[in-house]
Amino acid sequence: MSEAAATPAAGRRRFIAPARADVDPMRFAHPVFAAFGAFDDVMVSADWPGVAALDQRLGVPGKRLVEQDEVLLADGLHYERRIAAGCIATRAQNWHDLFNALVWARYPAIKRALNARQCRDLDGEGSGGRTRAQAALTQFDETGVVVRVRDAAMLQAWNGHDWSALFLRWREDWSSGTIAVAAVFGHALMEQALLPSRLLVGKCLVVQGDDDAQAVEQVARAIVRGDVLNDPLELRPLPLMGIPGWHSDQDEAFYRNAEYFRPVREGRVYPGPHGASR
Repeated sequence: MSEAAATPAAGRRRFIAPARADVDPMRFAHPVFAAFGAFDDVMVSADWPGVAALDQRLGVPGKRLVEQDEVLLADGLHYERRIAAGCIATRAQNWHDLFNALVWARYPAIKRALNARQCRDLDGEGSGGRTRAQAALTQFDETGVVVRVRDAAMLQAWNGHDWSALFLRWREDWSSGTIAVAAVFGHALMEQALLPSRLLVGKCLVVQGDDDAQAVEQVARAIVRGDVLNDPLELRPLPLMGIPGWHSDQDEAFYRNAEYFRPVREGRVYPGPHGASR
C-alpha cells in the first residue's frame, strides 16, 4: 500500500493495532492465518523482527524489504514504483507492514500482478486523479480474499446476500470444500484479525474449480491481463466470521445481525466466477 493510501478516508476512524505484547499467540490459530503457518515464528515471537532480518527470513525473490524512514522516502518515488524497482518500503515494528511482507512471501504472483497493474495505471494517470481501477487494486491488496467454488450455482445465494443459505444451509459444503477460502490475501484483514472481537469483511474474487493453488494462480493471471479489478464494484463482500468455524458464537442470533450480515443493495450485480480452465 502506498504512503498516500495509508491515510484514512475522511470521517473514518483509523484502525489501531494492539501492541505486540498484547496479542495472544493462540490468535494465530484462527483460519485467517492458516496459510501463514510457515512463518509462525515471525508472528508469535516476543520481539519484533528487524526489517533486515525479516527480509532475510522471507527471501522474496527479486524484492528486498527496506526500512521505511526519512532517508528512504527522500528518493521521492511512489510506493508502487519503488516496489517495481525492487524495494518494498516496510515500517519497523508495525503489524500492517509485517503482514504485507508475509503476503509477499506467501502469494508473490498476486502481489507482483497488483504492482504491475498499479504502475501501469500510474503511467496512464491523467489530471483526473485516482482511477476506479486503482481503488479496486488497493481494496483487494488490503482486504482481498480468493474464494473457490465447485458449482457456480452456489453463487445465487451470495448474489442476493442470502447469508442463511450460504453459511447455515450449506454448512457442510464449507467443510467438504465445495466452497472454500482459497486464500486470505489482504494484509489489513490480517491486522484487524488480531482483535478477537473484530467482525471482518473480505472483498472477494471468485474462481470456479477444485484446487486452491490453481485458483490463486488464476487470479494472478486475470489481474495481469486486466480481466479483473477495474472497478471496486467487481469485488464481492463476504462476512468472514459467518464461515462455519470462523467465529465462536455462530448461533441463529449471530446471523441475524443485519449490521454485519447486510442485505444486498438494490441494483447491485456481481460478476460470475472465473473459470479455472481459462
